[in-house]
Amino acid sequence: MSTIIRYNPLREAMSLSRQMDRLMEGAMRGSELWDGSMDWALPLDVIENDNEFIVKASLPGIKPEDIEVTYHNQTLTVKGEMKQEEDTSEEKYHLHERRYGMFSRSITLPSDVNGDAIKADFDNGVLALSLPKKEEVKAKRISIQSSGKVIEAKVKNK
Repeated sequence: MSTIIRYNPLREAMSLSRQMDRLMEGAMRGSELWDGSMDWALPLDVIENDNEFIVKASLPGIKPEDIEVTYHNQTLTVKGEMKQEEDTSEEKYHLHERRYGMFSRSITLPSDVNGDAIKADFDNGVLALSLPKKEEVKAKRISIQSSGKVIEAKVKNK
């Protein structure tokens, strides 16, 4: 008597995906040029309000002294290194997915920032940067007089 097996395309796709992952991992581990580390781009959140830009990056497991933040010509750069824990030959990995190696990210901000007033805070693995806008790029209120009435207007310099 034969057994009927229901076809499940999702199971087939998952199996193929796992096989491709294993193939790529095996090829990379077999290469003498690959040392297990890689460069990676740092995901950022960038928020703007009237007074400042706020930039946040999640960097769990990284020490603040391993992070470098620079600002020059409207470009903010965050870079550093996620160092790999020491492996021992007795351990056998079943999964090895955490990132390590050098990371870097540069973004150009749309308006000028007061570079001398930039503040950085690192708490619970989250880097938070406060980049205050220069006074000349902040929105200013200008009074307009017309027929004896004073009208408030908002102007934004760029």
